[in-house]
Amino acid sequence: QVQLVESGGGLVQAGGSLRLVCAASTKIFSISRMSWYRQAPGEQRVLVASIDLPGRPTYRDSVKGRFAISRDRSTNALYLQMNSLQPEDTGVYYCNYYCKVASLRPLSEYWGQGTQVTVSP
Repeated sequence: QVQLVESGGGLVQAGGSLRLVCAASTKIFSISRMSWYRQAPGEQRVLVASIDLPGRPTYRDSVKGRFAISRDRSTNALYLQMNSLQPEDTGVYYCNYYCKVASLRPLSEYWGQGTQVTVSP
């Protein structure tokens, strides 16, 4: 079982920046994909950014040019640098890993508990 813990959320004015961090509390054998999702009140959870095994990032159109996803291969930490934040970026941000905890274990999906990001006008 992999436990993921997000941090870095908070309240910021429009145009401001935040950096989210996702830390894994358990050892991971291999990671296929790492992602950040956002869930706004009353809405479904949506994919914001993702990074694959070779390190190629993909972004939701609305955050392209403003957000940057990155990772630390040595610690399996995941980051999301969010710049030029807008009120529509408000929501709970969740990290998501597709990974294996051991060589003979199956690829499984894990979620963090979420961190609140609120952007005021």
